[in-house]
Amino acid sequence: MTVLTTAAAAAVALSAQAANAAPSEKPSKDEVKAKVDKLYEQAEQATEKFNGAKEKQQKLQKEISTIQDNVARGQEELNQLRDSIGLAAAAQYRTGTIDSSLQLFLSSNPNDYLDKASTADQLSAQQVEALKKIQEKQRELAQERAEASDKLKDLASTRTELGNKKKDIQGKLAEAQKLLNSLTAAERASLAAADARASRSASERVDLGNATAASARAQAAFDAAKTQLGKPYVYGATGTASYDCSGLTSWAYGQAGVSIPRTSQDQANAGTRIYSESQLQVGDLVLFYGDLHHVGLYAGNGMVLHAPRTGTVVRYESISDMPFQFGVRI
Repeated sequence: MTVLTTAAAAAVALSAQAANAAPSEKPSKDEVKAKVDKLYEQAEQATEKFNGAKEKQQKLQKEISTIQDNVARGQEELNQLRDSIGLAAAAQYRTGTIDSSLQLFLSSNPNDYLDKASTADQLSAQQVEALKKIQEKQRELAQERAEASDKLKDLASTRTELGNKKKDIQGKLAEAQKLLNSLTAAERASLAAADARASRSASERVDLGNATAASARAQAAFDAAKTQLGKPYVYGATGTASYDCSGLTSWAYGQAGVSIPRTSQDQANAGTRIYSESQLQVGDLVLFYGDLHHVGLYAGNGMVLHAPRTGTVVRYESISDMPFQFGVRI
């Protein structure tokens, strides 16, 4: 009875403490927004890595296709060379003059045969040349097949990386959505309205000053990008229904007849770097964040035209809203 009484008293005391403890506070709308913005930034970091892996995959697929075509053509040439030797042997056989050299060729590989034939001097110059071509073609095919095998392994690894990056992005976006779902309907509507206002004001009422472009192609790229204002941000997208940040810039320069790399990190090395904001000109690429995972186009008067992040659209924004690293003049 004493033990039970003591245990009961302890349980009552613990219950009282729990009741008196302050309940965990639900994060405010601003706290949720800050966390969501951070998750969107992390998703964009993963997006540029995803874009890099996707570009590598496409490049490898083209290289493998080219090698396989070369191997097919090389095999056809090798077969023709072998057929020519076979026809010569058949002709000699029909006339009863087939020599031991051709008999040896038909029953062993050309490498061994050439060594023996060179000392026996049993082949004509034409036959020796044909066998040398066969030997060289066999070596080329072996090298190309080995190269194709290596690239196929690299492609398999790249596909795995691509899948992992996609899962990473989707995980960040799902986590962000979960946080947004924790808000009340009124709070979510408030955030959505704020984003919509920001996009409208950034697209319709922006003073770009009278800055000029450094070149006709930079102006053409910027003019093309302006036509995409209001298009939604979608990771991995390159237009024209939607874009991610580097998808917009690469598309815009493509419209100007200039091919630039797909990812923001590679675009950072696509031209001349401009480290002073005051020296930026319209159409220059503008790189943000220490790892260069975001890029836009300089629009003039301290503004950048870009595809910001999930949940937003292509719009103008102050260059000071993000950690500027440098510009790139194409």
